[in-house]
Amino acid sequence: MVMRERTRIEFGLQTIDEMERQLSESLEFIELGEMENDEEVILDAEVAVKELHARAQQAELQTLLSGEADKNDCYLEINAGAGGTEAQDWAEMLRRMYVRWCDSKSYKVECLAESSGEEAGIKSMTMKVVGHNAYGWLKSESGVHRLVRISPYDSSARRHTSFASAWVYPVIEDDIDIDVDEKDVRVDTYRASGAGGQHVNKTDSAVRLTHQPTGIVVQCQNDRSQHKNRAAAWDMLKARLYENELQQREAEAQATHDAKTDIGWGHQIRSYVLQPYQMVKDLRTDVETSNTQAVLDGDLDSFMAAALAKRLRGDGTAEN
Repeated sequence: MVMRERTRIEFGLQTIDEMERQLSESLEFIELGEMENDEEVILDAEVAVKELHARAQQAELQTLLSGEADKNDCYLEINAGAGGTEAQDWAEMLRRMYVRWCDSKSYKVECLAESSGEEAGIKSMTMKVVGHNAYGWLKSESGVHRLVRISPYDSSARRHTSFASAWVYPVIEDDIDIDVDEKDVRVDTYRASGAGGQHVNKTDSAVRLTHQPTGIVVQCQNDRSQHKNRAAAWDMLKARLYENELQQREAEAQATHDAKTDIGWGHQIRSYVLQPYQMVKDLRTDVETSNTQAVLDGDLDSFMAAALAKRLRGDGTAEN
């Protein structure tokens, strides 16, 4: 923990030094270009300054990730809403969107469980996202995502509205002790479904844990070994219980704020309209864009940044 914090601070200081050096160099190039009437040099230097400004804004947001678990890796669950194939295809689109976003951040993604749709898409899936501040960035994505489009599965080409839910919770570190009484947990094993070849479906390798006092359910089918899946499922359960505790603390701290429902499970947070016009709009921050394809390809930073800034600054309280 101490070494990780030291590394984080050293990296931050190095980033500041590098940005100051680049700004100084760019200003010198602008001055030189003005002296020699070289418009190309001036334009190149101005572009560099604008890029530095964007980088500085991103660095500022990084400093706001100060919650107890913000720096942690995280689990991301996606569940299709009612609506059959339409909703399941939308859930698959969301999965692709988040994987693309993770790729852009050089985060590692590991699929832990997946239930395929009947015709297309997925009914549900759980992935683990590994990378610094993964939970801090992705936690604002928890909620219901709404899609409006002309259905590719409707022969009459009618417009459909579909819903899918995302739920993000942190991976807990080894130095955090979460006490779980085994007698409170029901353990079920079953045959894995989805990709993996014939072997996957021949043995009861998948594991489902149900924490009876809270009703929290986790499952893992990533490995052919039931033992490994059981260990991974226990880690997920402890993480869910930890996240549940964080949410309870947050609710208590913000009991007087109407805005606390913004992160409630089941709350619609973003609308994606593909027809008759194109618009993605965050219903919490009013951030919107008509470049729907870029968003579905993982360009989520502006939405996450606005949600993060609102959560950390909007009502004067910091959240975990």
